[in-house]
Amino acid sequence: MPAKLKTAVMGATGYSGFELTRILLRHPLVDFPELLSRSAEGNANLADLFPALSGNGRYPLKPLSWSALKDQGVKLLFLATPHEASRALVPEAVANGLRVIDLSGAWRLRNPEYRAVYGFKDEGSKAAAEYTDKAVYGLPELNRDKIADATVVANPGCYATTVILALAPLLKADVVDKSKGIISDSKSGVSGAGKEPTARTHFVSVADNLSAYGLFGHRHLGEILEQLDLNDSELTFTPHLLPIPRGILSTIYLQLKSAMTAAQIEAIFRDFYQGKRWVRVFANPKLPEIQFSVNTNYCDLGFALAKDGRRLIVVSCEDNLLKGAAGQAVQNMNLMYGFDEAEGLQ
Repeated sequence: MPAKLKTAVMGATGYSGFELTRILLRHPLVDFPELLSRSAEGNANLADLFPALSGNGRYPLKPLSWSALKDQGVKLLFLATPHEASRALVPEAVANGLRVIDLSGAWRLRNPEYRAVYGFKDEGSKAAAEYTDKAVYGLPELNRDKIADATVVANPGCYATTVILALAPLLKADVVDKSKGIISDSKSGVSGAGKEPTARTHFVSVADNLSAYGLFGHRHLGEILEQLDLNDSELTFTPHLLPIPRGILSTIYLQLKSAMTAAQIEAIFRDFYQGKRWVRVFANPKLPEIQFSVNTNYCDLGFALAKDGRRLIVVSCEDNLLKGAAGQAVQNMNLMYGFDEAEGLQ
């Protein structure tokens, strides 16, 4: 039997990092991952923070040491870290012979205007320019071949994944009237905001409530525009916070260049996603719901076409911690190492 792939997870104590760890622990082709935390000390144990792991042995949290990772035979490093931390860690990791899948927004964007929303302190440096160019945008349904050979994979944002997968087939088919504008009304569960509580994400703020935020300025907007080759005037993206733990539903409104039938629209989606394991196209008129995709790595797509054949609504759903983060990261790993794309994710 060939040796199993040795991986490490930096940021295993966050929501996405923990989901990633759980997937890697059951992945048949991956060895027990090295679990890293910037605050790890003494006998820190991931099971103490996430009791769901209790009773299955120890899950030691260790501080980052490049020499220790080399001694352990680690080949791939996952970063479930804040954006600025990933900006610093990726060049060091590559210099130490590692491949990297970064779940943050550190390396997703080429356009400096879109990157400005992050306020990266190293903007303009030689290293930043090198790794901006080196990183591959890790959306397997669009970049499968590039991901396979990548040294650095920038895992997509959760909102961005739902919107890009919903629009890419239609834009490629050149049936969208972009001059009419595209609207994405997107809603996410609270885990999308990360583990650290804020005034906005406390129970008293979220429960029995629905709120919009980040209007005309959300970090994922530039990511969507860049990957779909749209300009700012062609897409209006409005995110909302749902009073649920996890899941995203994006409802996308657009107009077509000429009247089409539902069968033609469905054929565009099915042709584009043929053989792509983790996108499910619902037969018209059935529409996706969050409960169908939560706790899976699927992005579910469905649509409704107006009687005039011109006005189209696309509904896209995913689990923001899986297809929107950890599951997609493992999907990228599978491609990078020649595994079946569904390995460990079923």
